[in-house]
Amino acid sequence: MNKLKLSEIANACAGTFNNDCEINGVCIDTRKITDGCLFICIKGERFDAHQFAQEALDKGAAAVMIHSDIKVNGNYVKVENTSKALLDLGGYYRSKFNIPLVGLTGSVGKTTTKEFTYLVVNAKYNAIKTLGNLNNEIGLPQMLFNLDDSTQAAVIEMGMNHFGEIHRLTTAAKPTIALITNVGTSHIENLGSREGILEAKLEILDGLEKGSPLILNGDNDMLKTVKNDDYKIVFYGIEDGDFKAENITQDNDQTAFDIVYFGKRQRVVIPTIGIHNVYNALAAFAVGYFLDIDSQMCADALAQYVPEGMRQKSVSYGGITFIEDCYNASPDSMRAAIHTLADTKSNKKIAVLSDMLELGDYSIQAHSEVGKMAADAGVDYLFTVGEMSKYINSSAKENGLENAFHFDSKEELADKLLEILQTGDAVIFKASRGMKLEDVIHNVYDRWGK
Repeated sequence: MNKLKLSEIANACAGTFNNDCEINGVCIDTRKITDGCLFICIKGERFDAHQFAQEALDKGAAAVMIHSDIKVNGNYVKVENTSKALLDLGGYYRSKFNIPLVGLTGSVGKTTTKEFTYLVVNAKYNAIKTLGNLNNEIGLPQMLFNLDDSTQAAVIEMGMNHFGEIHRLTTAAKPTIALITNVGTSHIENLGSREGILEAKLEILDGLEKGSPLILNGDNDMLKTVKNDDYKIVFYGIEDGDFKAENITQDNDQTAFDIVYFGKRQRVVIPTIGIHNVYNALAAFAVGYFLDIDSQMCADALAQYVPEGMRQKSVSYGGITFIEDCYNASPDSMRAAIHTLADTKSNKKIAVLSDMLELGDYSIQAHSEVGKMAADAGVDYLFTVGEMSKYINSSAKENGLENAFHFDSKEELADKLLEILQTGDAVIFKASRGMKLEDVIHNVYDRWGK
């Protein structure tokens, strides 16, 4: 981070200060205090960092940002609300850099698309990207503070649960290219309908300069309807699009395809599986096009992708193909996971599924639809665990999947899975992060082959 004056910060956040000083970083966690930083006292639902203000100063912070009337022995800037001021400051700091910034959002796939996009952008520019889950109103400004004079581009992910969140994020980040991966059903309980979700996602335009590229998934039934003459809209897809994937072939650990765009063609091979990842790579390639990155350079960058954590990571273990996909789940990502399993070359295809969280009144219907998906896709075995996953199981049976089993515990599920597993099989594990389905994965890995 480049240095700022406390007076400058106070002005950017409509605050007041006692003594001017120089700030060389921003921190919201006293465990990560660095000499000369600004410690921002965030008040959350279960904690109030104002109680740590003096500790931060004692540890070397140059100043603290507060919104409560507390006494501190040191420099401070006082604002109306520290959480809002954090985002305001992030937006002010970002405005100091005249660089391309890709802002992306979507119901599912945004993190993987971010990773693909970063690889492409970083192939030509010294770029930064959103780390972990720092894609909200507290995390996004922290990513913006990573900009400095050496930064040539940024890839920033934007998440949301409610109306107005993307608006606040995009007006801070000020993207020069906007990308929306899809409109599904995530957070439908807060947004009311898929039309509401589309409206919330399109808030990303509020921070995008007129005439800038807006890259959309043209195969998504909601996004393909978007029209706006104020922006340079392009679509990507498999069925149709300005950037279209053709000649798709999939092996157990990689996918190859041609990208056809504006009369040109580029062969791409990505070291992961799943048609949804073709879409993710297409989106990243489109970003590269608008940043004048050579097509072969884009393809070479996409080939360097490494799946993160448990985001559909394919593992060959003891002659079995295990697909770990337990980071998050929604009806859309469940559909992608089931299709990935169906397309995997194997003997038996086994889906191990657990609950999708945060679906509200839509939950029973959504889980039932997943069960029908599994049956229609020709899955050989379905194992479920979790309260709402009972509806996945019953729906799968109703739609003709005989080998569908529901378990009261992960241990019982693991026992049954180990009983039927044979060399050459493929298993996918898919659930919301809160279900901790990796417990089953580790149990099976520990015991398989013993």
